[in-house]
Amino acid sequence: MKEMVCLVSLGCPKNLVDSEVILGLLAKEGHPLTTDPSRGEVII
Repeated sequence: MKEMVCLVSLGCPKNLVDSEVILGLLAKEGHPLTTDPSRGEVII
């Protein structure tokens, strides 16, 4: 089972777009995603 990932995006709209791309790649690789940092095993 792959680690649950939480990605916290701060800053400008460009950062948000980059974060969404990263989340898409992680999801494609089968990583479960969460918006709650306390649930994330990996926090970016």
